[in-house]
Amino acid sequence: MAKARSDLYYYTPSLPLAITSAAVFSIFLAIHTYRLFRTKTWFCTPFVIGALCEVIGFSARAYSHYHKTYSRTNAGPLVALIVQACLILLAPLLYAASVYMFLGRIIHATGHTTLSPIPIRYLTKIFVWADIICINLQSTGASLFTNAKGKASMVSLGKTIVLVGLVAQIFTFGLFVYVAVMWHYRVKKNACGGRRNAVEGFEWERYVGLLYVVSVIITFRNLFRVAEYAMGEEGYLNANEWPTYAFDALPMAVVLTICAFWYVGNIYAPLEQNRESLEMMVDGEQPGVEGNGRGKNEKKADAFDIAINVFFLGIPWLFGKVTKVVKGK
Repeated sequence: MAKARSDLYYYTPSLPLAITSAAVFSIFLAIHTYRLFRTKTWFCTPFVIGALCEVIGFSARAYSHYHKTYSRTNAGPLVALIVQACLILLAPLLYAASVYMFLGRIIHATGHTTLSPIPIRYLTKIFVWADIICINLQSTGASLFTNAKGKASMVSLGKTIVLVGLVAQIFTFGLFVYVAVMWHYRVKKNACGGRRNAVEGFEWERYVGLLYVVSVIITFRNLFRVAEYAMGEEGYLNANEWPTYAFDALPMAVVLTICAFWYVGNIYAPLEQNRESLEMMVDGEQPGVEGNGRGKNEKKADAFDIAINVFFLGIPWLFGKVTKVVKGK
């Protein structure tokens, strides 16, 4: 299948599909935003930012229905291509960040921190920072790939960088699932001498099950993206539009549906009223409990969440820079 040198797509982006997708993700954006502020489950902030990325990305595809031809006098079509390619590509990485952070909270809430294959104090940080590296790789590669303007070397470099980022993401997710499964297995096998959960009433196995489902869906989507970039610009997956909706948009809509039930609020609330339970959660270390009953470890976790959320909120800045490059400023 061939395309004119000035065309940015091998097809005319479907307006109904783009508008429908933008509308659906707008609904998810509203739901997740409401639940985020209602429950104050701040580690779920990346779900809100990711849904916003999807809305903007598919809105850009709707724009591309009428503007799919590149022109030196009009950078709009190329900017729309870069925005939709980058934002739709990166949104699942934002969802993954919340998945990583949730596992750490589940482990803490059960009190079985010593059974984690990776020390609990490093668990979230390792996976979230790996996620950040993948975000930077994929955003850089996607920007180069879509802004290559026909330069074969730039297309090849951008595609390679995106592939490296996707493979790294799959490896990271595989390691994450291994850690989750091993911890789950050890908890079930040892039963910790019949020890009860540190947070009473927290249905942790239900959330672990949902975590597995979400991990499988995101991994499936990542495999699709690897195949798409590996097949090249003229490959079937890139030259046809329906795979993007079937293997990316739809799975991510399912992920946002499942994760809408993850807004558990402050699952540590019972521990704030019970210092002995808090001490049990930090592997025998004496936490510094301050006036409001919160330990140093929890405060550090909150600070880390804030830092990560600020990073994700800074993503729009990246695309502002890309737009300036495209316009030649």
